[in-house]
Amino acid sequence: MHDSEWRIKVLEEVQKIPDAKLSQLYEMIHGFRLSSETNNHNAAAIMQFAGSWSDMSEEAYGEFSDEIAIRRQQAFSQRQNRETSID
Repeated sequence: MHDSEWRIKVLEEVQKIPDAKLSQLYEMIHGFRLSSETNNHNAAAIMQFAGSWSDMSEEAYGEFSDEIAIRRQQAFSQRQNRETSID
């Protein structure tokens, strides 16, 4: 089914919704639209960084990668201590 056909079907169904339920339907549709816009915006924002490290030397990239691994280990060990400690 084409997009325009889906749009017609959705509009036909909306016409059948009782007036008392329209506010709920609006909230659902509005939330759905906002979440899809947010996802598209987030993807575009993330893709701005694509290739950011392509001009980085192998040595600098290696140091950067090692630093990330160390920070992740530190963050995880701190989290693990908080989860198991009893005050």
